[in-house]
Amino acid sequence: MKVILLEELKGRGGEGDVVEVATGYAVNYLLPRKIAILATKGNLKQLEMRKHNIARREASRLDTADKQLEALEGQRIRIGAKVGEEGQLFGSVTPQRVADAINAKFGTSFDRKRIDLTAVIKKAGEHTASVSIYRDSRANIIIEVVDEKKLAELEKAEAAAAKAGVEVADAEEAAAEVEATEAEVEAALEAEAAGVVEAEAVVEEAAADEPAEDEAVAEAAEEAEESV
Repeated sequence: MKVILLEELKGRGGEGDVVEVATGYAVNYLLPRKIAILATKGNLKQLEMRKHNIARREASRLDTADKQLEALEGQRIRIGAKVGEEGQLFGSVTPQRVADAINAKFGTSFDRKRIDLTAVIKKAGEHTASVSIYRDSRANIIIEVVDEKKLAELEKAEAAAAKAGVEVADAEEAAAEVEATEAEVEAALEAEAAGVVEAEAVVEEAAADEPAEDEAVAEAAEEAEESV
């Protein structure tokens, strides 16, 4: 059965495309949900009249898709989960959780059906996935699954690293970089304090020598008077 798509149908086409689908699929899914209409003569004629507006909307969608692809490609999405022994998860990380994490981070509205996992995620660590953005546009992302008990610590470490102007690859490195930066600052302060103490010691020594010099001058003056 031929139908005219009213919106994008993943793997099939976008608004205005005429596609062939199974009758049951059209009758039970596409038509009731107004994703498509029958490709009758009247509907095809109206489609011709609407092609300009459809093309304009399509150009806008493609532009949005390009921007989303640029923003998402290669991005790291962190998800907290309950982790047991040897990194095994209690349950698994679902496409829905991945979609929620992406949408929360980038302000998008991807459906879970657009998330393709390379394998079922049942272990902590890094995993790869792809996001179907629009038509053939797909972004590859990294999913980092961490123990939810450590999630707050990692995010805090990254925030501290960002505040210190340190660029890091992951949260654990962020924590190490922040610690190193704080150690450098502490060492510098200690060195400065040591310099101040040394300077004060020199001043005190000089002050201690002054009375002795004055006393020597006085004794010399007395000797001079006696000799006269």
